[in-house]
Amino acid sequence: MSFSYAEASVWLDDLVDLGNAHAYPLCSDHADRMAPPHGWTLTDRRTVARLFAPVNVA
Repeated sequence: MSFSYAEASVWLDDLVDLGNAHAYPLCSDHADRMAPPHGWTLTDRRTVARLFAPVNVA
């Protein structure tokens, strides 16, 4: 999770660079329940890795 006070924005990203002073690692359970402060935007930029291919049921 990273954020910007100036932009009133929160971003969820894959764990890559923890050198950002406004970035914090979150487990997937907490990231999935993340709620930004009132008036802020939340953008989920995480990649989704599926363990199984979707099944089409006819």
